[in-house]
Amino acid sequence: MQQIKKDIEAEVVKAVLALYQIDDVQEVPVQKTRKEFEGDYTVVVFPFTKKARKKPEQIGQEIGEYLQQQLQDLESFNVVKGFLNLRFSDSYWYQRLLQLHTGAESNFEKVAEPSTVMVEYSSPNTNKPLHLGHIRNNLLGYSIAQILEARGHKVVKANLINDRGIHICKSMLAWQKFGNGETPESSGLKGDHLVGKYYVAFDKAYQAEIAELVAGGMEKELAKKEASLMKETQEMLRKWEAGDEEVMALWKTMNGWVYDGFDQTYTKLGVAFDQFYYESETYLLGKNLIEEGLGKGVFFSKEDGSVWADLTADGLDEKLVLRSDGTAVYMTQDIGTADLKFQQHQIDRSIYVVGDEQEYHFKVLKLIMQKLERSYADGIYHLSYGMIDLPTGRMKSREGTVVDADDLIEEMRAVASKQTAELGKTESMSEEELQELYTALGLGALKYFLLKVDPKRRMVFNPEESIEFQGNTGPFIQYNHTRICSLERKLGKSFSDIELTQQPDKLENIEREMTQLLISYDEVLREAEENYSPAIVANYSFDLAKTFSSFFAECQVVREDDEAKRNFRAALCNQVGATLRTATALLGMELPTVM
Repeated sequence: MQQIKKDIEAEVVKAVLALYQIDDVQEVPVQKTRKEFEGDYTVVVFPFTKKARKKPEQIGQEIGEYLQQQLQDLESFNVVKGFLNLRFSDSYWYQRLLQLHTGAESNFEKVAEPSTVMVEYSSPNTNKPLHLGHIRNNLLGYSIAQILEARGHKVVKANLINDRGIHICKSMLAWQKFGNGETPESSGLKGDHLVGKYYVAFDKAYQAEIAELVAGGMEKELAKKEASLMKETQEMLRKWEAGDEEVMALWKTMNGWVYDGFDQTYTKLGVAFDQFYYESETYLLGKNLIEEGLGKGVFFSKEDGSVWADLTADGLDEKLVLRSDGTAVYMTQDIGTADLKFQQHQIDRSIYVVGDEQEYHFKVLKLIMQKLERSYADGIYHLSYGMIDLPTGRMKSREGTVVDADDLIEEMRAVASKQTAELGKTESMSEEELQELYTALGLGALKYFLLKVDPKRRMVFNPEESIEFQGNTGPFIQYNHTRICSLERKLGKSFSDIELTQQPDKLENIEREMTQLLISYDEVLREAEENYSPAIVANYSFDLAKTFSSFFAECQVVREDDEAKRNFRAALCNQVGATLRTATALLGMELPTVM
């Protein structure tokens, strides 16, 4: 689609020069023709009305007549107000499918100048298990990495583990006080679930202590600081940064439990990483850079010893980068990690997949690295995404009201099992095949539902709605893929073995539409990369599956008597199936062959 649009644009530029002596055209708007009008591509002629000094309908007519002389495959055109709709010949679409079918042409191209890109996602805290919000983060990050790789870039998938800080110490202290030596083995809990249990236990005890102090007459804000549990936690953090042996031993043990749990969840979810960073290591690098920045005047110290960046001249605020007691904050380790990433991988772009509540944080990080004169600073990009809610409202980790990632994955498999059983088409499948199908359907529904929404939008996740077999869902795409596989089995030979030796007398509109969608895949990938949006690939996959569903209802394939039509349709099915597999793989989805 990209090439035909370029050809149209080039000829329109020539047309307006020849017809109206306009020689400074910057852009020619060419888009897919809307379904209610006849045509394949539409040229918007309104931008030329002022200089041409003619009505848009007349301009459209004149440009259309010019294009018919120049574009040999242009069959006809029509003008609706300022929109010139172009219809290309059946022969053109037949040739395009023939090129795809024989491998003479691919429906997407890689970038001419690839870059090295690091995509950082997941970034969990080692004080609690992964939840629904983490799932959206992981799926976004992994999918963006897949899209960039498909475009030809060298991609490093990174995970920064937040394994230190006051929140980690809360779980550790609660386990010391209330754990009685409990372990994953003794409790039967996954390690991350066990540690998360004590994070919730800490907050429950902490809130009770605050309430007691308030009841005794203390102001609530003061009570939060004076509560003995908070003071003990702060002391534990100081001991950790001082390398206290007992604290470090407990920290390593509990983090080890969490890592084992995380690995199990990542495997279930189907995401992976090339590089792990740990805040416990990178915060020290950040401290070194802060020393460097103090010498350069990028940072300044206050009377209490805390270190700050004054960004008020840049329209921001003053930002704390080191506490008065010398302990690090998030910004400290992010400064260190940013430098380490470049040293290790010489990256051109560094993409941070982090929720939109951290937009200010990453503006500050980018500005600080620019002031530190780091060459890679301009390549820092915050892929900000909206939070995810449930139909019942927001999730809250400290109150234990989050949707656990492991539980959700199992729930999705259970719903998939129920929905599949109701269809009653799996009698011939073995138990092992059924379990694989439930996993593919459950995770496919989950991934598609979360990725079809533009990352910047806040969204509500409804498990039951996500797994419907009709509508804009993952299972709808998967079901139509199985239809393609079923047609191939009924045909009795592989679609790829079909030879296109003769053009059908006439192509149906739905066949033309599907071919147009197939060759638009290149443009879809370009747009998805440019906007860092898997939603563009997801919705393209749905559009392709939906169009195939209409084709399936309107056109015979196996029972078609006309050999030229049958072969063309079989080749068309082959390309739709291949493109669906390619596109949905970028979303981490698996397409079953039977369901």
